[in-house]
Amino acid sequence: MAVRDTILERAPGVLARSARPTVADFATAAGVSRASFYRHFRSREALLEVLDVAPEPGARARILGAAVEMVGDQGLTALSMDELADRAGISRATLYRLFPGKAALFTGLIDTYSPLEPVSRLLAARHADPPSTLMPELARTAYRAVNSGGENRAGLVRALFFEVSGLAPETEEAARDAITKVVGLLVLYLTTQMSAGALRPMHPLLALQSFIGPILFHILTRPLAERMLGLDIDGEAAVTQLAETWLHAMDVKVDGDG
Repeated sequence: MAVRDTILERAPGVLARSARPTVADFATAAGVSRASFYRHFRSREALLEVLDVAPEPGARARILGAAVEMVGDQGLTALSMDELADRAGISRATLYRLFPGKAALFTGLIDTYSPLEPVSRLLAARHADPPSTLMPELARTAYRAVNSGGENRAGLVRALFFEVSGLAPETEEAARDAITKVVGLLVLYLTTQMSAGALRPMHPLLALQSFIGPILFHILTRPLAERMLGLDIDGEAAVTQLAETWLHAMDVKVDGDG
């Protein structure tokens, strides 16, 4: 049997045994050297592409849907790519072709489900709006992104903000890039509004923390508050009130009246 055919024949077994097989794993299973492997496939991803030329329709959506549930249940660090493929009902070759590792998967989750992307889009589109209009809408946008279609995706938010230090370097980089992007836009907006006299001056990162903190806490603890503490206020109304409380504290007239 030709070397290429042997690699292709043994590769599915390697994928079944390992969550993220290396080129060395495929070469060893086929009984060839890595140099021989690279003569037939330029990379691991090239092999996976040959094994599964066209991912089945809807595979990406199924993977991300299963992944966001698993992140909510167990966190990102503990997520098994092997288990993810099983839960999504797709082959490991399809999974690794679409998402070569956790960094790519996490980036896909951020783009699809996290509040960072819709908040960034809103900031870019409405950066000229006054804080009284924009800040409550930012709070509502973040809430809607986490609570959409009757699903709560707070687990992904926890992974973004609280699991970063425990992630692999490449996954941490994906989270850091996403957070840095939206923080940069928010800091620029707040600094501009402070300079214009619309908000009282203070360090913009502290101002941002004082805005995000209560809203993030509400989003993360809302399921518990509803179940155990009898919270019955609408979610968007709740985060709007929190944003308006922040606006009152940041009103330049508050300092002047004191």
